[in-house]
Amino acid sequence: MPDEKAKKTKPASEKPAKQKGQQPAAKETKPRAPEEKIIPCLSETYRKEVIPALVKQFKYTNLMQVPRLEKIAINIGVGQATQDPKLVEAAAHDLEVIVGQKPVITRAKKSISNFKLREKMPIGCRVTLRRAHMYEFLDRFISISVPRIRDFRGLSDKSFDGRGNYTIGIKEHTVFPEIDVDKITRVFGLDITFVTTAGTDREAYELLKAFGMPFVKRQEVLETAKA
Repeated sequence: MPDEKAKKTKPASEKPAKQKGQQPAAKETKPRAPEEKIIPCLSETYRKEVIPALVKQFKYTNLMQVPRLEKIAINIGVGQATQDPKLVEAAAHDLEVIVGQKPVITRAKKSISNFKLREKMPIGCRVTLRRAHMYEFLDRFISISVPRIRDFRGLSDKSFDGRGNYTIGIKEHTVFPEIDVDKITRVFGLDITFVTTAGTDREAYELLKAFGMPFVKRQEVLETAKA
């Protein structure tokens, strides 16, 4: 008579029981493909074209002497924010759409009763662009936004501060294609400052001109920053 308590054979597909204290086998992970780093076009232009041109023109003996664009500071002042505080939020939103970076709200440092201004009241917004964001904005600004300026005849070459920095004012922020004119509440003006490591205005002028900045017909730039 066959034994009723015969041992049952385990199916081949059944996994062996996990022993006490045994660590689970490590899962095989596929190595991640390296992410491609996007290099802005103007960054490559600076390295391949601008640096050799400036070295040849100014006879630099060291590449560290070649001026470079350090940052771009953009500021919007909202004078009517004392009457309608929501205008500052609208300006900050539009600036974020333009540059792709969240701006910082600027506030009044002191109270001025004649202007109905109280201390720490929001009166504008600003943002600072560096590295890839800086070059990407500069490329769009030169090639797309500047030609959209009304009655444009070239940028003035007299807006240097004597220390290699250049500031221009834009009366209407609608020149940037990212702004939908039908959706904005008010047209804002903005100031753009290009901060460079140049020691003189002439070096800064040649640097920005090499990037493609459309200046008016060349006039002699005074070198006010002298050692």
